[in-house]
Amino acid sequence: MSTAIQRRQAFIRHVRKVKGTSEATMQEVAEMARQMGWPLPKPIDPMEIFAKQFADAAREETRHDKVTNKVYKANLAYARKNSDGKQLWFWFDVDEASRAQMLKGLHHYREQMVSEAIVGVNTAEHWNRMNPRQMELQFVTNLSQDVAERRAADEVVEIAKIS
Repeated sequence: MSTAIQRRQAFIRHVRKVKGTSEATMQEVAEMARQMGWPLPKPIDPMEIFAKQFADAAREETRHDKVTNKVYKANLAYARKNSDGKQLWFWFDVDEASRAQMLKGLHHYREQMVSEAIVGVNTAEHWNRMNPRQMELQFVTNLSQDVAERRAADEVVEIAKIS
């Protein structure tokens, strides 16, 4: 028995096959599914939507350091389970955070980056295995040089604005 997600994934592959292409928009996939009689999802609880909108706003907010003028996340979050086992996300303002909050928030932030890097490496390795006659693709996970270069470029832009 497949899960709802697995059925959706299979349908995405079906749409690509029917279209004779290796890509499709999710709007195309959803429209074809609707036309084929798939039931539309039940509406989400308005409070759940409302809370997600606030979480999205918190996640997107950035500020500039008053001394360095470098951009930083204004809010971070960490997860904690409540007494009934439901996972809750606690958001906090970086400027008012305790060290303990920052440790938890930065740990979660880093874990997200590591998870994305693992999937990126796996994806590149898979493509390389499936395309042995092509030049191998590399997915570099050491971002230190990229970060340093981007920060240096940002500083050049800031200096140019001042001049």
